[in-house]
Amino acid sequence: MIRVGLGHDTHRLGPGTALVLGGIAIPHDRMALGHSDADVLLHAITDSLLGAAALGDIGEIFPDTDPANRGRDSAGMLRVACDRVAEAGWRIVNLDCVIFAQRPKILPHRAAIRSRVAAILGIDVDRVWLKAKTGEKVGPIGEELAIGAECVVLIERD
Repeated sequence: MIRVGLGHDTHRLGPGTALVLGGIAIPHDRMALGHSDADVLLHAITDSLLGAAALGDIGEIFPDTDPANRGRDSAGMLRVACDRVAEAGWRIVNLDCVIFAQRPKILPHRAAIRSRVAAILGIDVDRVWLKAKTGEKVGPIGEELAIGAECVVLIERD
């Protein structure tokens, strides 16, 4: 049996010194704003996994109303979701992810992000793909007011 999950996340951007994407802090003059560390990529991956296995969503498990989640490391949240998916008998086949950001350019950081995501999930890096799209200077993404990410995951029963 196989299942597909889709995850999406968007965060506002504000002044900062680094942008956390895929568990990697990328030096940048903007940062994502959120209750946790606001890693849009890891949040999208978390939701895609939970959705594929019909195990809820990131907001249910890690509500932003819980003070314990303030500043929380998104890698830890993804690990919890991954463990729940595995406990339910599912295995990750592959992920295909997109980051939507006008800046910074993602390509120079792609290998590091893919490696970090694969390590968090305990899978081979060749099961994780990442690409990026700009907003073409249009809308909140293009005007550097927001950043977004989407992920599609394929899982199968062990």
